[in-house]
Amino acid sequence: MQKSRSYRDLEVWKLSIALVKEIYSITAKFPASGIYGLTSQMRRAAVSIPSNIAEGQGRKSNNIFCQYLDTAIGSVGELETQLIIAKEIDYISAEIMDSMLVILDWIRKMIRSLSRKLP
Repeated sequence: MQKSRSYRDLEVWKLSIALVKEIYSITAKFPASGIYGLTSQMRRAAVSIPSNIAEGQGRKSNNIFCQYLDTAIGSVGELETQLIIAKEIDYISAEIMDSMLVILDWIRKMIRSLSRKLP
């Protein structure tokens, strides 16, 4: 499979952008005391997912693109953990956590599928 003309054409990138917006919305409701802790970590992890997809897609080789996709998958795991922590400390409900975990699982599967399709 050839790389897309632009990362903006990738459905996984589009879904990841929507995730970032949702994470910003969720974390905006966190206590102000958490702004430099969990809020910041969650936002960075979320932003890292589409950013690594975009940066990797722009690289010269598919091998390098795959490395960036692996980094994006790592950020998915990081954000999952942070969502679990947010739920455990009562920053979010179980329902919000569960819905975000479903989206993250879907993003992970899409990234893995994209990676497998690259020569």
